[in-house]
Amino acid sequence: MKQKKFGSRGPDVSVIGQGTWYIDQGHRKTAVAALRRGVDLGMTHIDTAEMYGDAELVIAEAIAGRRDEVFLVSKVLPSNASRRGTITACERSLKRLKTDRLDGYLLHWRGSYPLAETVAAFEELVSAGKIRAWGVSNFDSDDLDEVLAVAGEGKIACNQVLYHLQERAIEHAVIPWCAQHGVAVVAYSPFGHDDFPSPRSAAGEILQGIAKAHGVSARQAALGFLTRETSVLAIPKASTPDHAADNAAAGKLMLSAAEIAMLDQAFPRGPKPRGLPML
Repeated sequence: MKQKKFGSRGPDVSVIGQGTWYIDQGHRKTAVAALRRGVDLGMTHIDTAEMYGDAELVIAEAIAGRRDEVFLVSKVLPSNASRRGTITACERSLKRLKTDRLDGYLLHWRGSYPLAETVAAFEELVSAGKIRAWGVSNFDSDDLDEVLAVAGEGKIACNQVLYHLQERAIEHAVIPWCAQHGVAVVAYSPFGHDDFPSPRSAAGEILQGIAKAHGVSARQAALGFLTRETSVLAIPKASTPDHAADNAAAGKLMLSAAEIAMLDQAFPRGPKPRGLPML
């Protein structure tokens, strides 16, 4: 499994991690087994959020006795992101995850509380040893400018954003901004949201052809394309151990420049939108 830095001051983490949105809505034992299989195969970066229902409880079961193997990230809702609210939310997540610290803690998206309050809470949590690093999610480049002005260089570990073959808006400004400032880009929903390219479409045929050339699945090839930039990691969700194994195999894939160019043409990024797309 390839690894990349989680922020300019952070550790190296698995380039392919594990997302957990909706993981609590399936069969509990299968979900736990999928997470454990992912960790076995090197997908030690596990992402969750207080918004994700009982996902934190599923993760707690999956990582029991293995906490030190895992790079664990959760997120605070904007409605809880006051200074005191952020600390309370973090402590609640720690309890649900049955751990004494998070490796990363993110603001899920911009809300009404001043960024200075949330950042102050994050720094307090770092000082208390309850989180190792903090970041943001669903932040466009202008939002990143604002949080940088509050926190200073080297503090923002990551920006978690929507990114898949058919939604490449972050390539316009977000990825360049993060690369410039040493901020990791974490791609959520890297297979889209029920809209992964059909193998019967023209673009899907190109994706299938590249995958076949490497002896991998189309989803593995998609992950290889999305993580081609130095700063980008991805957190696909897997609902079964077999799906987890399929995702993990993408962590070793290296596409050629020609293959990247083919996918770039097949799935054009399009013009820069007015606002950053998010789910």
